[in-house]
Amino acid sequence: MLANMASSLILKKRITTTEAKAKALKPYVEPLITKSKEDTTHSRRIVFSYLKDKEATAELFRTIAPKVADRPGGYLRILHTGFRQGDASEMVLVEFVDFNEAALASGKKEAKKTTRRSRAKKAEASAAEVAETPAAE
Repeated sequence: MLANMASSLILKKRITTTEAKAKALKPYVEPLITKSKEDTTHSRRIVFSYLKDKEATAELFRTIAPKVADRPGGYLRILHTGFRQGDASEMVLVEFVDFNEAALASGKKEAKKTTRRSRAKKAEASAAEVAETPAAE
């Protein structure tokens, strides 16, 4: 079950599952991602022995590993979405941290260079200088 969930997560980048399965999946997948940072035949074979899926292994080494190469760990995010209708089981969303475009877009907003207050002071100071200049002549 963990191999199938890991393959689905790698191929789709985001899956919805129960909290218990997500907590079991995280320590299963994160060492595989760390292993995929080093693209050798040995590491590919080790990852394939865990995933048992050729497409997921290729996706992990081609797409995911280069994007998380500088991250020291913590590749997955677990977000609680609520309770399942039938048995009230806690449902969560498991996703890769670096592949959430909405969160990445909101996190990269431009910082304000100045505040309104400081702009107003600059405007008043320049107006005062202009007013003083003609009077001095």
